[in-house]
Amino acid sequence: MTDQVQTATAAQPEPSDEGVLLTDTAAKKVKDLLEQEGREDLQLRVSVQPGGCSGLRYQLFFDERNLDGDTVRDFGGVSVVIDRMSTPYLYGATIDFVDTIEKQGFTIDNPNATGSCACGDSFH
Repeated sequence: MTDQVQTATAAQPEPSDEGVLLTDTAAKKVKDLLEQEGREDLQLRVSVQPGGCSGLRYQLFFDERNLDGDTVRDFGGVSVVIDRMSTPYLYGATIDFVDTIEKQGFTIDNPNATGSCACGDSFH
């Protein structure tokens, strides 16, 4: 599962001092997706990769691996994994899920993003 992620602008709960925060809404959506896949053993991996019009883009996907240097946090039974290189880019970020008439998908409110492209798919 790779979802396009947009930068959120709505008010969110405060991010954790330990890295990222996965909202209850996002955690529920992840659980629902894992249940649909029949793979409740997988973790949500969040990474920052080069790409997009602004230079960096988020990737969210299910993964069964743990790599050296990964940060793993549990949010109500959902494990969120962030690789060592992505951790500084995601520190203090809030991951949410929105389902409105205008858009549906995971959003990341990232205090480290100094700007993003018009489409919202990438940041710098």
